Amino acid sequence: MSSVLGEEQKPSRIKIISRNDVGVSRCHSGGGALPARPPADPEPRAVPIPIPPCAGAAPGPGKGGQRGRRDGPLPAPPQLCSGTRGAGKKVLIVYAHQEPKSFNGSLLKIAVEELTKQGCSVTVSDLYTMQFEPRATRNDIVGHLHNSEAFNYGVETWEAYKRGGLSKDLVEEQKKVQEADLLIFQFPLFWFNMPAILKGWMDRVLVQGFAYDLSKVYDGGLLQDKLSLFSFTTGGGPEMYSKEGIGGDIRYVLWPMQHGIMHFCGVKVLEPHICYAPENVSEEKRKEMLAAWTQRLKTLWKEEPIDCSPEWYFK
Repeated sequence: MSSVLGEEQKPSRIKIISRNDVGVSRCHSGGGALPARPPADPEPRAVPIPIPPCAGAAPGPGKGGQRGRRDGPLPAPPQLCSGTRGAGKKVLIVYAHQEPKSFNGSLLKIAVEELTKQGCSVTVSDLYTMQFEPRATRNDIVGHLHNSEAFNYGVETWEAYKRGGLSKDLVEEQKKVQEADLLIFQFPLFWFNMPAILKGWMDRVLVQGFAYDLSKVYDGGLLQDKLSLFSFTTGGGPEMYSKEGIGGDIRYVLWPMQHGIMHFCGVKVLEPHICYAPENVSEEKRKEMLAAWTQRLKTLWKEEPIDCSPEWYFK
């Protein structure tokens, strides 16, 4: 039995667009080739999210070879929904997909529109458009090293953070995290994990001193006043990611992301939003997925965090 971990798929409730958007590339978790499918009729594709670049933004891909960034705060709409718990909240969406017209792009667009409608201030860090550097190197430290003879990234970034010596891109992302009430991570599942560019964001941004300290982790982490939500797509269906399935319970995959990163830093974790195999379901089902994501966002601020304990993942 073979399965697909598409790089364009993963959350389980949202509006999908085209089968062609979902599987930009495919990763296999079991060997063997996937059976070929007959070509589907063309389907409508999502419209790119109209997020204006920040003032002074660096170039990024766009029409006519122009490049623009999509990592700035979004303008609030003229009318906001009254009576919502989200009014006045700040949301950071860290988005890791190459294609705005993808299914993940549709999920992002819905989140931006719905949360903004609620009165939230929404900021998007579009990692591919930003050409975010995922590698953790000496370039992340400005000025002298604590120990120039034996480089230790964890120690050097900790010392640099304390003296204000981290690189500009890290300082900018840390400011977004610090200001946010809610962190949403939107991405396709790659090989039972987040894409490398998003993992690099975690490695470089959530450094010691900023997100945690040796005696301040988990419930005592330094980002205790925040919520997080992992929204992602998969290549395999829900039966694959069950306790009886070849991939095992999807909660096993979530353990290092939700518990090992977010909870470790003190961030409370909301139930993940998973869209299973949007590439392999009907257009109607994809529309239902998108509608479900919209509906969940309407009541998101009323949700309680999960029980961040090993039992939640492995019971």
